[in-house]
Amino acid sequence: MKTVESIAKSLNGKKIILRLDLNVPLNRQKITDSNRIDKIIPTLNFLIKNKAKILILSHVGRPKGKVIKELSMEPICEYLKNKLGQNIHLIKSNIYNFKDEDLFNNKNESILMLENLRFYNEEEENNEEFAKILAGFGDLYVNDAFSCSHRKHASVFNITKFVPSYAGIQLMSEITALSKITKDITRPITCIIGGSKISTKINVIKNLISKFDNLIFVGGMANNILKNKKFQIGKSIFEENCDHIVEDIFDLSKKQNCKIIFPVDVSVSKKIDGKGDIKKINEVQKDDLILDIGPETLRILNKTIEESRTVLWNGPAGYFENENFKKGSLEIARKIVEKNKKNEIYSVAGGGDTVAALNSFNLTKHFNFVSTAGGAFLEFLEGKDLPGIKALN
Repeated sequence: MKTVESIAKSLNGKKIILRLDLNVPLNRQKITDSNRIDKIIPTLNFLIKNKAKILILSHVGRPKGKVIKELSMEPICEYLKNKLGQNIHLIKSNIYNFKDEDLFNNKNESILMLENLRFYNEEEENNEEFAKILAGFGDLYVNDAFSCSHRKHASVFNITKFVPSYAGIQLMSEITALSKITKDITRPITCIIGGSKISTKINVIKNLISKFDNLIFVGGMANNILKNKKFQIGKSIFEENCDHIVEDIFDLSKKQNCKIIFPVDVSVSKKIDGKGDIKKINEVQKDDLILDIGPETLRILNKTIEESRTVLWNGPAGYFENENFKKGSLEIARKIVEKNKKNEIYSVAGGGDTVAALNSFNLTKHFNFVSTAGGAFLEFLEGKDLPGIKALN
């Protein structure tokens, strides 16, 4: 792929169409988590430094082609104004009603933002005419929205047919980090995988298990393993009808010489907002909720991480939102950070809940890479071609 950094010297005065993922959670038009915005600040600063004119494209939520005031880009535009110390104008006019010469008429404005792209049905339909109109607003297109690149949408895929297109800084850092997990591996490699649905991650496991030395199941994912092994999991979260998937994973791991690790003890409660009791997995009762891993499991996990050179983490170890059940996730994070500080491990974390946990522990910056992508993160690890990446190639 051609990268925007490779053409830094020719950006002066150029109009850059910059696709970002600024789809942050909003509560009454207030941003509740700015992580996705903060991650693209280096790209914006790079373009500003090279005196480019920037037209930001993004979306928020799922308005399904309707103009919904609560899903306006306005609060995000205001946040970026303050973060960058730059005047940013939000264009609310219908894009069919203005032309590229109407942009950047004010000499004091070098950054513009279009209103929510998903206010137009044509965006998610990957409408070619809509993509052509967007392409007409600039000289160059830059995709810095890895987390949208698994979608064949107009501003990600078809737009590249009509304007010279480049990969952004954040998108390249995401690909580089995930390539170190999938291709340029330093072994031993350990994958810590959680979440409630094992079926959503089976393809990731199948694609990468030959490269893993250790596969650690935690959280709701581990409950599926325990249930398959005939242990009582009480009222704990699990996925129905997935015994065949669990058996496939064990069969495949045996063939590929990958060690599977799952809890030997757990922290349980009768209710989600209760306090934790440590129990061995054969002591769990029918009215228990498994909400975290126990100390013996944590000891095994920490020893495994200690012996690893690469770690991929997707899914917290427990219900970290309750102080009583955050210890597993916190101690895993601390162990990885300890190894990172000694430059003894390469660490990648991804998935919404994992990122939220690391943010709550204030440990995000101590990982080599933390991905804010959800579906794109998993599809890349599955070995799929992402349409947005393919379009740039």
